[in-house]
Amino acid sequence: MRPLDATDDELLAACRVDTLRAGTKGGQRANKVETGVRLTHGPSGIVVVRRSERSQLRNREAAVAELRRRLEAAAHVDPPRTATRPTRASRVRRVDAKKRRASVKANRRRPDDD
Repeated sequence: MRPLDATDDELLAACRVDTLRAGTKGGQRANKVETGVRLTHGPSGIVVVRRSERSQLRNREAAVAELRRRLEAAAHVDPPRTATRPTRASRVRRVDAKKRRASVKANRRRPDDD
């Protein structure tokens, strides 16, 4: 089964779940209880840490959602690019712009003393 098709429980079964103390500003409640969650996905090696909430359950749900997003991003394959050529009109416009720019720069030069 692909990790993208797995349920949250199946995805958690493929991860090592570590709990940690979520040190935050103030520290009144955050330093007492291990509410932070670190998920290490075994097959891909992706590590996700969540410690923003005061509840370990909500942090675990947020970590699973982030892990799912990262797995989808890792599995995404860009479609192959199609080679295109510039049109004749765009080539003419480019050459005309270069000629105009060259004449502006040529007019900046000091005149010859011949």
